[in-house]
Amino acid sequence: MGVDYYRVLQVDRQAKDDDLKKAYRKLAMKWHPDKNPNNKKDAEAKFKQISEAYDVLSDPQKRAVYDQYGEEGLKGQFPPPGAGGFSEAAAGGGGRPTSFHFNPRSADDIFSEFFGFTSPFGDMGGPRSGGGSNFPRGMFGEDIFASLRSGSGEGSMPSMPRKAPPIERTLPCSLEDLYKGTTKKMKISRDVMDSSGRPTTVEEILTIEIKPGWKKGTKITFPEKGNEQRGIVPSDLVFIIDEKPHGVFKRDGNDLVVTQKISLVEALTGYTAQITTLDGRDLTVPINSVIGPTYEEVVKGEGMPIPKEPSRKGNLRIKFNIKFPTRLTSEQKAGIKKLLTSS
Repeated sequence: MGVDYYRVLQVDRQAKDDDLKKAYRKLAMKWHPDKNPNNKKDAEAKFKQISEAYDVLSDPQKRAVYDQYGEEGLKGQFPPPGAGGFSEAAAGGGGRPTSFHFNPRSADDIFSEFFGFTSPFGDMGGPRSGGGSNFPRGMFGEDIFASLRSGSGEGSMPSMPRKAPPIERTLPCSLEDLYKGTTKKMKISRDVMDSSGRPTTVEEILTIEIKPGWKKGTKITFPEKGNEQRGIVPSDLVFIIDEKPHGVFKRDGNDLVVTQKISLVEALTGYTAQITTLDGRDLTVPINSVIGPTYEEVVKGEGMPIPKEPSRKGNLRIKFNIKFPTRLTSEQKAGIKKLLTSS
């Protein structure tokens, strides 16, 4: 089958247009010969192959021919079985194309067209030795990418496409959502460029999988889901988890904290806490110790799930708000004093 263009671009055979663009953007910048001054010959070959792979897979007709007949069929390396169109066998998957002609495009042209500039790096150097395409280079052989990244060049060299800043949105979640995990769907509208380069508004549903135990501040990023603009890499869309207040529990790291109101008699003589958990279970927690104002009863493993260790949970900590009597009669005071001093 010759060169595996999917392997060259590091994408699978079901890759969509966005996947191909991301792969080409990354690899073309990595292997551009001007970024590899110490290995230009190999980089040029790699850069040309990456560009050819993108050119073929991003074109529906070329991709269809390549998927069916491979590189050899695409480039006409099979002897034509007949004249005109596709053979009857080809239409059923058993023949070879008879009229498709593949014209390889310049890697420079593909690069410039993709990034939106006629000459993305400026015309600062002559052709490379050894023939082939002319790749612009710095006047003194410096890494031209470095000056583009720093933005400190004094000339009129155009900047490389910059990435728009991320768009951040708060995603409120109940404590139950963060305890059990859930799926949220968000509808967004954004501008995308059509084949003619004009913006058009599309709507999209994003699915967000909330994992058990996620904390406030957790970020979920959807790469390049902002508006598309010529010469600018779309911004990332970032959702930031926010925790809604709960009527019973407060969260402290991986622990859950609950406060129960009890009387002084219960604090001194014993108390049984009845608690409904975030997943609807009823817990009965007998407490036989004397409960003071700073006392905490700890129930191990009844807190929040630990995201990196799904089988483990934090603790449930029960605090107490003791209601003291506001008045005592002389007889009550005497009785309490006698009881406490006798013990």
